[in-house]
Amino acid sequence: MTRKFKDKKLTISILIPCHNEEVSIAACLESCIKQSRPAEEIIVINDGSTDNSLAIIKAFLPKIKIVNVHEATGNKSYAQEIGLKYVNTDIFIATDGDTLLDKDFVKNIEKDFYKKEVAAVGGYVKSLRYNWLTSCRAYDYCIGQNLNKLAQDLMNFIFVIPGAAGAFRKKVFDKYIKFNHDTLTEDLDFTYELHKKGMKIKFDTKAIVYTQDPANLKSYLNQMRRWYGGGWQNLIKHSDIILIHPIKTLELSLIYIEGFVFSLLFFLLPILNIYFFANILLLYFMTILVLSIIAAIKEKRSDILLVPFFYLLLIYINAWVFLEQFIKEVILRKKNLKWFTPDRIKM
Repeated sequence: MTRKFKDKKLTISILIPCHNEEVSIAACLESCIKQSRPAEEIIVINDGSTDNSLAIIKAFLPKIKIVNVHEATGNKSYAQEIGLKYVNTDIFIATDGDTLLDKDFVKNIEKDFYKKEVAAVGGYVKSLRYNWLTSCRAYDYCIGQNLNKLAQDLMNFIFVIPGAAGAFRKKVFDKYIKFNHDTLTEDLDFTYELHKKGMKIKFDTKAIVYTQDPANLKSYLNQMRRWYGGGWQNLIKHSDIILIHPIKTLELSLIYIEGFVFSLLFFLLPILNIYFFANILLLYFMTILVLSIIAAIKEKRSDILLVPFFYLLLIYINAWVFLEQFIKEVILRKKNLKWFTPDRIKM
């Protein structure tokens, strides 16, 4: 098997947009450099940082390449578009300045792309431990990836390639994907484009990254607004997928209809029947309790056991933001393309 891989050597780049990431960028770059299978290139786009990011990045020369953008573009996809012009390899990995790559990430990605039909790969995201909010996100990632995403992989319809853990065949990306900068979630936009062209997207549970999730409610709220807002934006933009892939359209419909009905019921049921709603909450709590035990064992994280006692609060926040973004993006068509920078914590 090893000889087969060596006979078909692929070249790989890591592409990292960076805007004011002085707290986390050094740890990110260390993880990229110390790969068991080194990348041929590590390209960092300094997107008009006004903090100490550039000085920190320069300390890693000549092990990395720096693309210095003097004025911030205001959106991650702009920085990626600029950086992609400097990629000269078969494969490029897209990650973030607040993310750590597992030491075997590049090695596992390389194995995935030796299957010629694979156009892109989505890795397995884990949340760095900090407080109850990041514990809840770790729970979401574990359950979402080990249930929903594995099912999507079997159906050949990965819903989204994670922005912190995505990899693409460069020639395919150049041919089929355009940077339109017209949504808040470029990773979801890229995924839709590849599906519409019938490209194969693989989910690799061994290609692991550790990302820094929001550690306060303000940042969490902003992130959910970007995710849900970008989700509605991309659903509108790529509505023509209905005519191309009816089966994938069915899955998309289930995702958004379930989200809409679930969110609406969480606000209507207490008004309609408080007793029935209390029983629903109890049932939901018990379900989360069981799943949190499974997630804690799977991720080897005892803090996930506390998730059921906080998660109902996040359910209400998520439901509110989901409906809020539906009204703004779908009904009122008030498209928001403003990027936000969450508060960072030293890794």
